[in-house]
Amino acid sequence: MEMKTIEAMCKYSDWANAALLDAAKPLNATQLDTIFDIGMGTIRKSFNHIISGENVWLQRCKGHAETKWPPANEPITVAELRMRANQTIEDRTAFFRGLKDTDLDKRITYRDSLGGLFTATLREMLIQLLIHSIHHRAQAVNILRRLGLPAPEVDFMMSVRVPA
Repeated sequence: MEMKTIEAMCKYSDWANAALLDAAKPLNATQLDTIFDIGMGTIRKSFNHIISGENVWLQRCKGHAETKWPPANEPITVAELRMRANQTIEDRTAFFRGLKDTDLDKRITYRDSLGGLFTATLREMLIQLLIHSIHHRAQAVNILRRLGLPAPEVDFMMSVRVPA
């Protein structure tokens, strides 16, 4: 995978996250914390995991081996999640500036959420940054539907297609 493709996939991921956060705007605190037997258990935890995961993997890509996940029970609002997502986008954009395809083969050491020490190429870590959220977004769509909201189509083609 080349930087051009990685950047295109990041653009899609940003679009999909924004669509989900937009769909969740009408939810109150009780609905955000309604427990379901899917994903992270609540829509708030699912969104927090999606947004935090993208930042955690970005920090690992930048060489921060000790990156920790925020608490799963954090009482974060949808607006605060959007601000975090936007900050991650800004941080990622700055990190990507100047990266070349040849940089993607660099090996980076990081710790997983259990403290284990691992190495992977920057390419592999960026792919993880991109694919980690895909199934969590599908779970979030399901939870939004269970909460009675219209769930957005977050399929990749919905983000790029144009009428003929």
